[in-house]
Parts: sequence; C-alpha cells; structure tokens
Amino acid sequence: MPKQLERREAQSVTTARHLRSVNEAGGLFAIKNHPMAARMTYFALRALQHRGQQGAGIITSESNEFKSYRGNGLITSVFNDEAILDDLQGVNAIGQVRAATTDDRSDDTNIQPRLYQFNDETMAVAHVGNLTNGASLRDDLEATGAVLSSNSAAELFIHLIRKYRDLDFEQAFKAALLELKGGFDFCLLTENALYAAVDHNSFRPLVIGKLDDAYFVTSETCVLHTIGAEYVRELFAGEYVVIDDEGYRIERYAKDCQVAIEPMEYIYYARPDSDIAGVNVHTARKETGKRLAQECPAPNADIVIGVPNSSLSAASGYAEASGLPYELGLIKNQYTGRTFIQPTQEMREKGVRTKLSAVPNIIKGKRIVLVDDSIVRGTTIRRIIRLLKDSGAKEIHVRIASPALRFPNYFGIDVSHARDMVASNQTITEMNARFGSDSLGFISVQGLLEAINTPFKTANRGISLDAFDGKPSADIADYEAEFKAELTPLQVKIIKGEFQDE
Repeated sequence: MPKQLERREAQSVTTARHLRSVNEAGGLFAIKNHPMAARMTYFALRALQHRGQQGAGIITSESNEFKSYRGNGLITSVFNDEAILDDLQGVNAIGQVRAATTDDRSDDTNIQPRLYQFNDETMAVAHVGNLTNGASLRDDLEATGAVLSSNSAAELFIHLIRKYRDLDFEQAFKAALLELKGGFDFCLLTENALYAAVDHNSFRPLVIGKLDDAYFVTSETCVLHTIGAEYVRELFAGEYVVIDDEGYRIERYAKDCQVAIEPMEYIYYARPDSDIAGVNVHTARKETGKRLAQECPAPNADIVIGVPNSSLSAASGYAEASGLPYELGLIKNQYTGRTFIQPTQEMREKGVRTKLSAVPNIIKGKRIVLVDDSIVRGTTIRRIIRLLKDSGAKEIHVRIASPALRFPNYFGIDVSHARDMVASNQTITEMNARFGSDSLGFISVQGLLEAINTPFKTANRGISLDAFDGKPSADIADYEAEFKAELTPLQVKIIKGEFQDE
C-alpha cells in the first residue's frame, strides 16, 4: 500500500542557516485542466529526470481540494505503486524532480512541490534556481514575525506573496517577484489558476506547451515529445504566464531585463533533444565540437572519443571537423546518476569509478582526442585519463567544449567557492600537468557564443559569461562579500584584464 497522502506539509524547523540553502536545481512541470494531470506530470518528470535524481513530488488539485505525494529518490522509486497516481486525483498538477545541494540533502522538508494552506487560500509551489538575496529575505521576514519551516526558496516566495495579501493575487505575485534577486523559475498552483515565472535574465529555460485542450509549463522541450504536446512559447527575462479556464496569457513583471541564459544548459544540463531559445541542444554541442577542432587541433591523433553522455555531440563535431574517426572508447553504465550533480565529493568520485568503462580493443596503442563538455573540480577527467592510460592509450589530448570555468556561478552551477574549481587558480599548463594528459585545450568564449548561435543580438548573444570572466549577469547580493574575499590571485588578474591564458 502507498504511503498516506500528505494534506499538509510536515513541520520540521531547520536551525542550520546556509546561503546555498535557497539553491534548488532540478526540473519543473505543471499543467492546468487535463483529466490525467497526475499521469502526465509523472511522465513529464521522467523526461526531466536528468535534471535531478535526489527527490521528486507531485501535487494535484481540483477546485479547492489538493493532494500531495513526495519522496527521496528517482521518480520511478518515489511513485513505485500505481495506486499512488490513482489517489492523486484532480485536473491540475504541479511536479518537480530535485537535485539537492550538500547543505540541504538530508532535509526532507525541502522536497518539492510544497503545499501551503491558509484560512483564505491554498497554494502549491515548486522552484528551481538560486535566490542570491535569499538569506536577507529570510532575515527580513523573520524580523516581522514570519515562521519558516524549511530552507526552501519556495517557502520564502509564499511568505512574500502573503505579505501583499491586501492586493489581488496576481498583483501580489508580481510584487513578490520584484523582491527576488538571482536566478529562478517558479511554478505556483492556486485554486483558480496556474502561474509560472522566470527571473530577470531567464537563466534557466521555462516553456509553455499545449496538450489536447490543456496548457502546461515545463523546464525543457524534450517533455513535449514525451507526452505528445505542442510547443507554444518560451518565457524570457522578466516574464510570467497565467493559465486558467480561459487559456493562457503572458505578462511582464519587470522592465529593463536582459536575457542571459546559463551556458551550462547548452553544455551539460539539458537533454540533446531539447531546444532553448530556438537552438537545438545537440546542434549547439556539435557546433562547439567543430569550433574546438579549429581552435585546438590535435594533428597527430588517431581517433576521437567523447565522455558519455553529454559530451558525445561535441565529440562527433570535433571528429567531423578534424577528419578523424569517431569511436566509442568509453561506455557508460546508464543506471548510475550524473556525477556533476551528486551532492558530495565522495559520491562524485565513487560515481566516476562505477559509471564508466574503457574499451581496450579500441583505445590500445592509440593517440586519443578525449572530448568532455566541461571541467569543474577536475575529479572526473583525471580519473578518466588514468582509466584510458591503464587500458593502453598511447597519448591523450583533452579537449573541453566549454571555456575554463574559473569563477563561482550563483545562478546555474552549484559551485559556490573558488576552492572547488580547479581552474580558479591554475593555468591550462598547470591543469594539464595535474590531470596527466598529453595536451589540454578549451574552446574560447567567442567560439562558444558563435557555436551556440542564439538569436539574441546583445554583446553576449544572450548568454551569461560570469563563470568565465567573473562579471555577474545579475546582482549576487548576499554573496558579494564572500565572492570578493575568496578571489584567487589568478581570478583577480582575469577581472582586471591582466591575464591571458595560453
């Protein structure tokens, strides 16, 4: 028998207070007026499973009746009984798959969506992103008597909405959004409508779709293919959508916004069959591989291999542009999670050892171009190089389909300290020696922008570059002092324009 459905969220006061506690990575889906809302949400979340594997939840509603079910683990583990979905009755639903941060992984109260019941209204909310002023907002709310039962930004957002309850709901929703800084996507289900919003820069994608006569929002367009839906529109900087019985309408809550999409969406996070801002992710990755081959050739190499799975598109592009054979020299165990979004370093290292195996007959005696999507901590690439050399590779020339990630990124990458980033204080030559590779090359920032080729005509082509140049695209607010205090000598040179890597 399934666990008893939650009618109210368990109250568990968390005393630890961390800046990163308002960070929530993962994927969202919410739908209005569909007779199989819970099941459509389940299948949508399965399509978004790559965005988070630590937890999942669905809340359904019809009129003023809400039902909730959440748990730790993969979507198929949480919803492991047909009766669970049968009990989640209602024509509206909101769901999330979650990638927990180190700080709040053990806090079950942060599993979303979360349900809030007041004497005059009921709301279900889910969120992904990082509120850079989350700690300040929490202090302000608690100073006025608010009692918060979790570390979730979703709860902060609900309290902000309630602060403006003298206004009509949509005006309160807009007022609350204007108090938020950082990167975020919110989905909020009320008794009358579904609301969804993106931040002032639309760091993460949020897409509107149509299924039969029902409208929905979701984190990636790959969901549309999974459930057989139509694409309607993507939300961009400072926009929100209201979906109700009349259909949908898109509004703007903030002016003077500029699109700055997190490049890791193209490089790593998103599924290759998704489109972001009209650009197919696989195509963008393949083009980065082609550009990488031009900028960082390996003229004496024999074959090209990619690190499964998010690097395979770039590897095929590199092979095509360089005229080298593309081979499957590494095989991934598809039943392990993504190591970059594992919550601890120990788990990441164990994940590398268990998820990849080499194909000795392909790589033995060969001079290999090894293409990876990015390097954050350097743990994975170092172990892969050792694996390939132990399996007989003659040379390994590492090529990275993103510029060097040299700065903390408070809007998209869950790395908040320079000490966690290998490129924060090491040159390419030093990293090459550290990894044990025969050569190391990264795509240039300009090469990345031209390869992705978004339709935006701004200087950065609608892409956030703060992880590369240390110039945040939005206000980092509560992180400002920490950011400045932790700058390495190399980072200081980059910001001043005094550093040019080889």
